[in-house]
Amino acid sequence: MHDALKKVVETEIAPGTGISSGAFWTSLEKILTEFSPENESLLRKRDAIQAQIDSWCLAHQGSKFDSGAYTAFLGSIGYLVPEGPAFKVETQNVDIEIASTPGPQLVVPVDKARFALNAANARWGSLLDAYYGTDAGPPETDGATKKGPYNPIRGAKVFEYAHAFLDEHFALSNAKYNDVKEFRLAGKSLEAVLKNNKVAGLAKSEQFVGYSSGGKGLSGVLLKNNGLHCEIQIDATSQSGSTHAAGVKDIVLESAITAIADFEDSVAAVDAEDKAVVYSNWCGLMKSTLEEKFSKDGKVVVRRLNPDKKFTSPKTSAEFTLPGRVVLLVRNVGIHMYTDAVKFADTNRDVPEGLVDAMISTLGSLHDLKNPTKEYHNSRTGSMYVVKPKQHGPEEVAYTVRMFGRVEEELGLARNTIKVGIMDEERRTTVNLKECIRAAKERCIFINTGFLDRTGDEIHTSFRLGPVLPKGDIKKAAWRVAYEDWNVDIGIETGLVGTAQIGKGMWAAPASMADMLRIKGEHPESGATTAWVPSPVAATLHALHYHQTDVLAIQKKMSQGGRRALLSDILTPPLLDRKLSATEINHELEDNIQGILGYIVRWIELGIGCSTVPDINNVGLMEDRATLRISSQLVANWLYWGVVSKEQVHEVFQKMAVVVDKQNAGGAGYESMSPSFSNFGYKCALDMVFGGMEACNGLTEWTLTNYRRMEKTKRSSSKL
Repeated sequence: MHDALKKVVETEIAPGTGISSGAFWTSLEKILTEFSPENESLLRKRDAIQAQIDSWCLAHQGSKFDSGAYTAFLGSIGYLVPEGPAFKVETQNVDIEIASTPGPQLVVPVDKARFALNAANARWGSLLDAYYGTDAGPPETDGATKKGPYNPIRGAKVFEYAHAFLDEHFALSNAKYNDVKEFRLAGKSLEAVLKNNKVAGLAKSEQFVGYSSGGKGLSGVLLKNNGLHCEIQIDATSQSGSTHAAGVKDIVLESAITAIADFEDSVAAVDAEDKAVVYSNWCGLMKSTLEEKFSKDGKVVVRRLNPDKKFTSPKTSAEFTLPGRVVLLVRNVGIHMYTDAVKFADTNRDVPEGLVDAMISTLGSLHDLKNPTKEYHNSRTGSMYVVKPKQHGPEEVAYTVRMFGRVEEELGLARNTIKVGIMDEERRTTVNLKECIRAAKERCIFINTGFLDRTGDEIHTSFRLGPVLPKGDIKKAAWRVAYEDWNVDIGIETGLVGTAQIGKGMWAAPASMADMLRIKGEHPESGATTAWVPSPVAATLHALHYHQTDVLAIQKKMSQGGRRALLSDILTPPLLDRKLSATEINHELEDNIQGILGYIVRWIELGIGCSTVPDINNVGLMEDRATLRISSQLVANWLYWGVVSKEQVHEVFQKMAVVVDKQNAGGAGYESMSPSFSNFGYKCALDMVFGGMEACNGLTEWTLTNYRRMEKTKRSSSKL
């Protein structure tokens, strides 16, 4: 047991749970002893199945792809399992944010306390700030610049955008919000006094659900549409309120409804010291004690979890509260990860990291689950929500379910307290999704399309069948469209509506909010109840889509149609179907290798698991291990098939290293790759590509972890 792990459990996490540290270590040993052999067996089965698929691909190289023969083959080796009879999930005690409130979802690296707090507090967000500070708002013309101190010209234009939102979703009867000079309470109704002194009410009076008072009148108006709240805050003495006819200070939207506190893809936690920080921060969130001090505008700011919001009901005059924070899910690592933070005493072998995650993250959650006097609870139904990534098929889901059952027994929790989110990001899970959900039918609260990892697995699974399409074309291929539809179809078919989230993937361009507003509305329109966004501001803007689209109504309609995407489309690999020009090949090679280097050097040298990385055109894109998996697998595939040569790849690596060095010039702790091309970040990137064919399922974690550990050792030695 590493001292760092021992210390965080014994001094921070276990105290207050009713479980002594000694009892916890005994329980952890039981879980590791009981489940480690099966963990290893499942990983061996992955390798055996992939070896059989590789052999089939080698035997069918150059032949026209035969979907029927391929499907039959996958069934014969157990990759495809028989589909059982119809069923509905039976999950109980699910918070409404997960069960029945469509809205945005954040994914946050929990090793960074400030980021974790920002995500937890992203339940409410300023629409005015979101429009003011991003390209989703007014163009920066005619004096409406957003740089510098508050610009009243831009502020006025932002109000026009916000009024248009209110007009569309909270319409007044025969009036516009731009014409309002006062909001007032008239009995149980909301009245808007217009500039011409006429009075208008809401076109749908039931949308007025709460208010707050202050000074001479209303200080807040609470409205509701499609299950989401909108608060019009009123303060004529505020900076923005002093410029508004009705004294509107802000328009605050219920934004991120849930967030995933991530132990996996967005963190770079490679050893006991790193994991101790991860576990400590998660526990702090569950205790509601996590805080972070930082300097802003020359002042020390302390960030904590937001309190609940208080309102008065217009119907009953009774006070009520709404949560001030998101409902947090936690993403543990997959079964393929092993840690040296704990070792088996008899063999000195590393243990499955996911088992340690399950035990310690649940121990931390006991502060939320077993403390009735705690002011703020993450779950108001007494549940814990664990997202489990990179599972391969129903056998692995069943293993996860059994394991969590034993964790509950060891830590004194009622059966099915721990709910399970199934990430549909590996092809063997996609094609068996119905049976995966069946395996967790008493615990399932989440499925989603993790299309980035799913693309990496798609390339690796059919690696030896032929060269794949360029990255942009893979996204538009038949398998991808069918995969996105299939996930929603199976989720609705198995009764997730009203019980669990059906999710969609990340918007990867944090600075391109106008494009996000234009494109990401397709996610709720598809029947998905949530979709990932990269920031609290993005969550506020994405919330607009859930006002525009009644997801629950779409799901109800879809449930009556019996729609299901075609399995044959999902199983059609995205193979290259045309001759690429030298220009196309070089552009694709440079684009992917620049992305690989830009991400890896930050991971290895700075320990940043997820960040906005400039692409080859200096456009900031959100990169994590999933995007790395795609790029490394694509280049490795092209190298194997002779689309590019080894020399060509090395040449582009060196060229792009210079580009990435310039993009990171001056960054604290950054070590230039050129001209020596010998640091650990560069070597790791080379290994990722040239070892890509042999990497189990095309995953990148082992390579990254090994090089990050070497980098930490080097930097530690240099300080001695």
